[in-house]
Amino acid sequence: MLNRVVVAPSGFKESLSAEAAADAIAAGVRRVLPGAEIDLVPLVDGGEGTALALAAATGGRIVTTPATGPVGETIAAHFALLGGGDTAVVEMAAVAGLSLVPRDLRDPGATTTYGVGELIRAALDSGVRRILVGCGDSGTSDGGAGALQALGARLLDEDGRELARGGRELTRLHRVDPRGLDPRLAEVELLVACNPYNVLCGERGVARVFGPQKGATPAQVEELSAALENWAFVLTRDAAMSDSDLHSGPGTGASGGLGAGLAALGARLLPRFDVLLDHLDLDARLAGADLVVTAEGALDHQTPRGKVPAEVARRAKLYGRPVLALAGTLGEGAGDVPGVDACHGILPAPMELAEALLRASELLTDATERALRMIVLGTRLPVVQAEVSGTQRPSSVR
Repeated sequence: MLNRVVVAPSGFKESLSAEAAADAIAAGVRRVLPGAEIDLVPLVDGGEGTALALAAATGGRIVTTPATGPVGETIAAHFALLGGGDTAVVEMAAVAGLSLVPRDLRDPGATTTYGVGELIRAALDSGVRRILVGCGDSGTSDGGAGALQALGARLLDEDGRELARGGRELTRLHRVDPRGLDPRLAEVELLVACNPYNVLCGERGVARVFGPQKGATPAQVEELSAALENWAFVLTRDAAMSDSDLHSGPGTGASGGLGAGLAALGARLLPRFDVLLDHLDLDARLAGADLVVTAEGALDHQTPRGKVPAEVARRAKLYGRPVLALAGTLGEGAGDVPGVDACHGILPAPMELAEALLRASELLTDATERALRMIVLGTRLPVVQAEVSGTQRPSSVR
């Protein structure tokens, strides 16, 4: 019997927040299992919705403040003060996320993390002792250079002139002058919740893996890769406050390389789920489930590399719980995510991306209903016994 269903999805990029996805799935569950207890656990991975979710989970609050958006305009951004008051959460997507970059301006060589540095300064103004920076859903690829500029570092070319903002500028970087960095950075614990699989440079560097998703052409990918190689070299030589490997250390490629920039300031780069999910008591909630439903925009070969459904499935399997994964698209490797027992795409028929994004909540609810009806049917079918020969005989249906 499916008496208790845990719904633990990620958000769907540029379409549904994790909370909206959870609500849509719950609506589909109720159509099939109206009497079931549904435990909604919308999950954050450091990207969109992280600050709001952690503030809600800890009895904290959201602080709104103007900051520089990814294409240089001033926007209404925010960070969270968690319950207790000594920890701030800076969600980089709230000020430099891909959803904040108009489609006709998607050039990751030009976008900036300057606003992330401004939010860190605002958090410092609030008097916290710890700042947790959530990485995910970024629209930038500047290695965190903009954030360091906002915090007081000077990035200089060969003639001693200040660089403009954007990752492309880092090809001209000759020297980093850290003397103007906000001295309060030395007085706080700076933590970065990131995907440890993302690295700054090399064949699996962030420009090559994620640059095309942010609008980079093949030529721009190579330009950004070279720029970030130079950034890692100069930053390590001139300004690194720790012995972290900024070139290819775990998490250095998080949010277009923001991980590397903050690591140079002495930040600790930590696996995001180890940092974030403890606030949500996820393991205890999974342990009591009869079925776990998770979801994200795409399920494919990259899902096991630090995505929400893979983490949910891994933890659910510690308690022997079955896992259903729903996704906007099912790509290569969708059926091979460890711990996921079944996966189901939400599109009932081919449609334009714009329509799918607009109807995402409806599509997710309907897909949940279809998948659960199949599961319920499966629980009612008689078990087919195998013959000694290895073939199966049909069972009678009464």
